[in-house]
Amino acid sequence: MIISRTVAVMCFAVVGLVGCTGSTSSGSAERGNAVRPGSGPTLLQQVRTAGQMGDELDVQPLRDPRVEDLRASATLAEARGDFTGASKLLAQAAVLTPEDPDLLQWQAELALVARDWTQAEQLATRSFDKGPKLGGLCRRNWTTLQLAAEARGNAAQATQAQQRVAGCTVAPPIRM
Repeated sequence: MIISRTVAVMCFAVVGLVGCTGSTSSGSAERGNAVRPGSGPTLLQQVRTAGQMGDELDVQPLRDPRVEDLRASATLAEARGDFTGASKLLAQAAVLTPEDPDLLQWQAELALVARDWTQAEQLATRSFDKGPKLGGLCRRNWTTLQLAAEARGNAAQATQAQQRVAGCTVAPPIRM
């Protein structure tokens, strides 16, 4: 079952609309007074917004066609709010392409939704290590790390991750 790119974009837009409510607090906090993160869809929207592309260089790896159906199904599940179902589909895709940085990051984002901060950090770090270290994916990596650190009450780590986001944007070469 292959769906068009337009349908996938519409599904992400629906998730974005769902995620527009709620808020996150900011500031330093000790472990006992960890920052209360927003709802899962709100966290997801924050990460996805950070990854939106502007006028910049974007490196996209070739995707394995064996996992495109799983990606499409996960997109639809996520749009329905079935984050558990989406996670299961991504886990199946990860068996086929375990080093895919986009899949790793997507799993990290769903770990944020599930409030599994440690898993979100581990997956986002692996995604960054395997990925291009620039562009939208890079910003999503560091935003995920920032939100997970804030949720755990680690202000220093959250600030460090937030500062790394800017380094992900690289202007494209000038073409004449």
